[in-house]
Amino acid sequence: MTAAGMTSFDEIYALPDPRGYFGRLGPYAYQTPGHAQPVFRALAGELAPQRRAVIDVCCSYGINSALLNHDVTLDELYAHYTAREAAGLTTSELADRDRAFYSARRRPDAVRAIGVDVSGPALEYAVAVGLLDEGHRVDLETEEPGEGLRRSASGAGLITVTGGTSFLTGRTFARLFAAAGRPLPVAAFVLRTHDYGPISRCLESYGLTVDRDGATRPQRRFTDPGEQRRAVAAVTALGEDPTDKEAQGYFHTRLHLAR
Repeated sequence: MTAAGMTSFDEIYALPDPRGYFGRLGPYAYQTPGHAQPVFRALAGELAPQRRAVIDVCCSYGINSALLNHDVTLDELYAHYTAREAAGLTTSELADRDRAFYSARRRPDAVRAIGVDVSGPALEYAVAVGLLDEGHRVDLETEEPGEGLRRSASGAGLITVTGGTSFLTGRTFARLFAAAGRPLPVAAFVLRTHDYGPISRCLESYGLTVDRDGATRPQRRFTDPGEQRRAVAAVTALGEDPTDKEAQGYFHTRLHLAR
């Protein structure tokens, strides 16, 4: 189990390419990056010319950057990586295919993509196929940013998170702010099973205002009844109503935007 009693999917982040990620999560209809796509594009469109860089925390294989900077949908990525023709390729062959795939779909308004994650293989693949301009393997909960990340953070204008807030505290954001030399806007899709309050208070201590979206969005189906029971109990303990959300079979997230 992981945070909030969730089923662990840790194994899919240690693979040399994203096929296992999409193959494992597809049956559970994981969809948060798709919900984030229009939000992150709108926020990136507001960045000043000298700040057109986004730091994606817990970026794994660069899925958020794929959706932010390319004319592609999450459903198309599922189809791309689970297709029969992809199954027989080596990682090197898949990478060649992906470089062409993403290059043909690159948006003219693409921003610089900086990825932060603890998975070396995921970062290496995302950089190799052009989804990330930089990948930094670091656990900011326990480590200070390296020189490369500090240098890049100084030119960034936005921090995004879709899949990692349950494992983060304010330490990660405080270290990124210190690296940047200023607080940055943070757009985070947060599971309702997780109390984001401590992170919000950290962000507010830097002068940011955290707006909590009233609407929620499904994240993925539960893997089994036990996971659902734990999720319902967790959201209820946090004062949320699971009716028509977790009680109907899906984790739900809510956007928290600090700026």
